[in-house]
Amino acid sequence: MRVPHLSPLAYRRITIVAAVLLAIIIVTGGAVRLSDSGLGCPSWPNCSSGQLTAHAQSDSHQWIESLNRMFTGLVSVAVIVAVLGSLVRIPKRMDLVWLSLGLVAGVFAQAVLGGLTVLFDLKPGFVMAHFLLSIVLLTNALVLVRRAGQPDAPAHAVVTGRTIALGRVLLVLASLVLVTGTVVTGAGPHSGGGEKDDVSRLDLRIPEVARVHGAMVMIFLAAVLAMVWLLRRDRAPRTVQQRATLLLVVLVAQAAVGYVQYFNDIPAVLVGVHIAGATAVWSAVVALYLGCFERRVTAAPSPAEAVLFAPA
Repeated sequence: MRVPHLSPLAYRRITIVAAVLLAIIIVTGGAVRLSDSGLGCPSWPNCSSGQLTAHAQSDSHQWIESLNRMFTGLVSVAVIVAVLGSLVRIPKRMDLVWLSLGLVAGVFAQAVLGGLTVLFDLKPGFVMAHFLLSIVLLTNALVLVRRAGQPDAPAHAVVTGRTIALGRVLLVLASLVLVTGTVVTGAGPHSGGGEKDDVSRLDLRIPEVARVHGAMVMIFLAAVLAMVWLLRRDRAPRTVQQRATLLLVVLVAQAAVGYVQYFNDIPAVLVGVHIAGATAVWSAVVALYLGCFERRVTAAPSPAEAVLFAPA
């Protein structure tokens, strides 16, 4: 039987689909919690005793959680396709194989952690870890998309050394913003359980942890503004400047949503928007940092790669 082959362009499209689905599931996972459906399926991996998914007699919470689990199955399929695609891609590249295998490991870890989160009744530490692991998994996917769109060659910076250093600072600050944001969530009212579920919360005062989170956002915003200024001063490539500008716009919008939700008693809808915004901000930070490097081949690329890597 003839083994199918994939062109670099076709494989990159597969990686993009996987990355998009991994970003979406972060938002749908938030929707489960915000709709008080975190314990809609009281067991794992079955939704209820003897039932893998919700059934006709199930309530809305059970259906929401069950649908989210089914969407996780779709993500798993996309990740498996990414792995198989890396094995039949012509030419085959081991960096893409290892990155795609990282997605498999991440999805497996997510499934186990998700099960533990349910079994331990949505304890804040498990919920926080589940979200942060989703961010790590998304990062892996974004790197895979980037590498699949580049030739197999050493990376070199297209910006100055001080810009690279500031880019790393942005990654650290964005990570701190995400972590402090999960702490606010862990202390907040949206536990993910229903009114009848006694879900524990972090023993922290929301105003205090929100103040810490807000301070980290302001520091992060200042660093992003410095990056935009530095890129223009150094006359960095236009694409890198555009990525920095996009990050600034998304971050300002995200900060605005955060303050509006806080001063309006943290409504579930705005919290959901804030989760989507956090995913977008992190994606923009990673894209900016990855955009600071390019890979160029000295030898002639294969005909398939020449199509993908040809300048626009």
